[in-house]
Amino acid sequence: MCTQLFDPKVDYVFKNIFGSEKHPRILISFLNACIKPKEPIVEVKLKNTEMTKEYIEDSFSRLDILAKTSTGELINIEMQRADERNMVKRSLYYWGKAYISEYTGKGAYTNLPRTICINVLDFILLDEEKFHNKYLIQNVENKNILTDTLELHFIEIPKMKNIDESDLLSIWVGFLEDPNNEKVISLERKVEELQEAKEELARISRDPKEAENYRMRENARNDRQNALLSAEEKGLKRGLTEGERKAKLEIAKSLKGILSDEIISEKTGLSLEEIKNL
Repeated sequence: MCTQLFDPKVDYVFKNIFGSEKHPRILISFLNACIKPKEPIVEVKLKNTEMTKEYIEDSFSRLDILAKTSTGELINIEMQRADERNMVKRSLYYWGKAYISEYTGKGAYTNLPRTICINVLDFILLDEEKFHNKYLIQNVENKNILTDTLELHFIEIPKMKNIDESDLLSIWVGFLEDPNNEKVISLERKVEELQEAKEELARISRDPKEAENYRMRENARNDRQNALLSAEEKGLKRGLTEGERKAKLEIAKSLKGILSDEIISEKTGLSLEEIKNL
């Protein structure tokens, strides 16, 4: 098996593995692990599988996964590596788009589907202890749930410190964090879908065409990050408020491991010492 594997957290790779019509079992396993429905999901139909060269190169394109279950639920999954400080409202926006996507203007509102958004994040977003948090609409006093039509999930990869073998979602997050992790490798023998995902990741990593797409997607991501940093730089010229400084530190933190500390310092105006201490 290929040892130089692509990073499965790159949205292009994530979509190729979890959003592939050839490997529906992988997505079904992940969805059941995350949503934990009363009745397990047994079938999904993908609704946005096309990935053109122009789409891959576009730094503002979203390589998300939109699926419909056999019971009519719509599920949107997004892999996001950098904190652009808009994740909650962005998730609500895309939930709304998915929710009304099948409404033709005719028929009862009761026919609108239960819609779920799953956000897989390579950064810390929420002031919550657990790495996986689910949000619903509920009464603030007695906690009664108004409806399950809206359901938002946030999976914060950095918060998970150890893989819990009894929790399938923990296993999948471990795979995303490091597919060559010894524990992940040992679990491949027990979880067939995990082994299937690893084999697909290895196939993609060996394919020259996929390697070119991977490179283009990473370049597009870097271009987007540089554009965001450039916009932030303009704030330096007029001085930073405390809030702006905190925001700049968050941007620098999200770029750690992507750009060198020196470049991050140059782009943000923060000192090397501040960045090294992040």
